[in-house]
Amino acid sequence: MPSSTFNSENSPHAERPGFVRLTASDRPGVAQPVPERDIPSKPWGPILIGATVMFVVMLIAWELYWRDYGVTPSYRNSNGSWADQRRRINSGEGDKTVLVGSSRILFDVQLPVWQKTTGERPIQLALEGTSGVVLLEDLADDPDFTGRLVVGVAPDLFFSGFAYRAEAISYYHKQGPSQRSGHWISKTLFEPYVAFYDPDFALATVVRRQNWPLRAGMTKDTRVRKLLVQDADRNSHMWRKVEVDPEYRALARSIWAENFVGPPPPMMDTPAKLQKLVEKQIARAEVAVKKLRTRGVKIVFVRPPSAGEYYAFEQKVFPRAATWDVLLKRTNVPGIHFEDHPEMRNYELPEWSHLSAADANRFTAALVPLVEHEFAAQEKP
Repeated sequence: MPSSTFNSENSPHAERPGFVRLTASDRPGVAQPVPERDIPSKPWGPILIGATVMFVVMLIAWELYWRDYGVTPSYRNSNGSWADQRRRINSGEGDKTVLVGSSRILFDVQLPVWQKTTGERPIQLALEGTSGVVLLEDLADDPDFTGRLVVGVAPDLFFSGFAYRAEAISYYHKQGPSQRSGHWISKTLFEPYVAFYDPDFALATVVRRQNWPLRAGMTKDTRVRKLLVQDADRNSHMWRKVEVDPEYRALARSIWAENFVGPPPPMMDTPAKLQKLVEKQIARAEVAVKKLRTRGVKIVFVRPPSAGEYYAFEQKVFPRAATWDVLLKRTNVPGIHFEDHPEMRNYELPEWSHLSAADANRFTAALVPLVEHEFAAQEKP
């Protein structure tokens, strides 16, 4: 119905000059038809071209900005990427060597070096910020997995049960066709070519991490910044900027240090609560190990290096005698601790928690013979 039919003579609502969309207030007591909107006559072609050009220019500028910052294209450490590797176990590779744990196993173990040493390229399933216990449990419940398992132990994660990326496990088990196709498009068309496509450089993330003032009662909780570069099969190494840029390295350290001060979380704010929490994680690992061993799975725990204030924090809150030693005794699984092997010490850890890219290669070359020795010992009657 044209707007001109509504005027001061036949409607209690006077016509509003320039107002072309009819609303409910314009038709009191009348059934509401689909609103009508006049489309003005404009040069839509040139407008579309101008908007497209502006979009492309801004996109290129954003890409160049991050490339100048030191970012290069790499594969995203996404749930879809993890699911691709997890799926290999259920697609005929269940007898392979699998790596689980948190970011130290992800950063520090280099798959090409392992493959060169043993002839086998392991499946990398470690998840940053995530206890290896949840990954142990997932594989323990999967009858297709009958291979060898290397479990990374970062004390503050493994013995607290913290699982920042645990949703990747449920994502894999529930992943649908649209999610799989979306991930394929992402890793095929964008990730190898576009630097800013990394989630750390999304505009919303950049805005969120600005130095906004804290409200009363809030404490600083900075999100972990980009630390790694990843290949298609999740082989990962430290981003070079962490190694060569003192300011960025100091930022990474300061983010870890936020966890070293202030009151502990409620579930571990007393010695009794902490002990109970540690006991719970060891008990979970014990149950998972028993399930795995019934299928003949060989297991070894690995404690990668840490340094500086991070190592001091771990020694204070999760001392070896109360955590690592108890874990090995209760599970009866062999363990490789960096403190016990000279070839696993004296590496560069730029931000205290992960090895530099070059030292990760050297560390892997030193670790593999130790792991193979422990696996071979488990084959003896």
